[in-house]
Amino acid sequence: MIQRIPFNYIWRNLVTRRLTTVLTAGGMGLVVFVFATVLMLEAGLKATLVDTGRSDNVVVIRAGSETEIQSALEQDQVAALETLPHIATDNAGRAMIAKECVVLYSLVKKSTGIPSNVTIRGSSAQGIALRPQIKLIAGRIFRPDSNEIVVGAGLAKNFAGVELGQTLSFARRDWLVVGIFDAGKTAFSSEIWGDVAQMKQAFRRPIYSSLAFRLDSGANFDAVHTLIMADKRLTVEAKRENQFYADQSKFLATFIRILGMTLSIIFSIGAIIGAMITMYAAVASRTAEIGTLRAIGFHRRNILIAFLAESMLLALLGGLAGLGCASLMQTLSVSTMNWQTFAELAFSFRLTPQIAVSSLAFSLGMGFLGGVLPAWRAARLNIVEAVRSA
Repeated sequence: MIQRIPFNYIWRNLVTRRLTTVLTAGGMGLVVFVFATVLMLEAGLKATLVDTGRSDNVVVIRAGSETEIQSALEQDQVAALETLPHIATDNAGRAMIAKECVVLYSLVKKSTGIPSNVTIRGSSAQGIALRPQIKLIAGRIFRPDSNEIVVGAGLAKNFAGVELGQTLSFARRDWLVVGIFDAGKTAFSSEIWGDVAQMKQAFRRPIYSSLAFRLDSGANFDAVHTLIMADKRLTVEAKRENQFYADQSKFLATFIRILGMTLSIIFSIGAIIGAMITMYAAVASRTAEIGTLRAIGFHRRNILIAFLAESMLLALLGGLAGLGCASLMQTLSVSTMNWQTFAELAFSFRLTPQIAVSSLAFSLGMGFLGGVLPAWRAARLNIVEAVRSA
């Protein structure tokens, strides 16, 4: 019958070497913290932009444009798009369609005192109705054909001069902040909204940036998209709103992932070496103990598995600690420039089950790599020489 080294033996060895255990696990925990935080940052960015849109809303921009700011739709194109079938209507029988003008404006950040670009969206009551996630939390909605604006809660939190009742001066006009709205953890919370006709006049834009409309059924997107692509008068691109905003995160999310993974790999090499040194020291200090285990009937395989399990348990403890610290980052909000739109975007860290599993798997991987050679060394010790070393 094959004997197995009990788990208590492995655990007691870690408890006995408390200082070494804490230092090694702490190093691995730090690496896992960096690894998980990077994934949480990427997930938070993607979630913010994906949640901005709805699958039954469609956004139309000029073909070849990646963002609304780069886009330009002529009046005849907009008129043709307004005649499309499968556009939903509201309770009053009006088509749920919004012609919008999107521009950039510079505001001063409270945290740094440095100007940063923010998105200004000229829209309408229908534009707000298309986005039910927008909830007014103070003041009121801007009136049509007026120089009134409403400000997203994320933007109001991070920028100066956009409080309720304040006046902003841009495009050679004064604009009164009459409301603050909360759009949840979406990109809309980092925008300023006003009347589209007034925005077009103020910024001297005879064209629209984009057109958004609600489908009577999300299943009709392919039919509408085919009609748009077949119309030779139109040189536009149509996407589901959630996909359109998800595409806005690709560049920044990719950069965050590459930078974060590079740092994680560099740090993990140090953590693996630290674990390896710890386990080699454990083998050296327990040579006689290993010889005794072999002498009483434990096979080399048992010794290898025991030391490898000890290293991976050490890594798991560090991984849990690092993941626990990383989870606290969800209470923080980050504001940075989206390099694809060149506008400020506020978003939060987001911990998902997939990130938690990936982080712990990464930790166990470090434990395996750091422990496999010392475990192999322990398993290959000569029984007689090991016992004599006592």
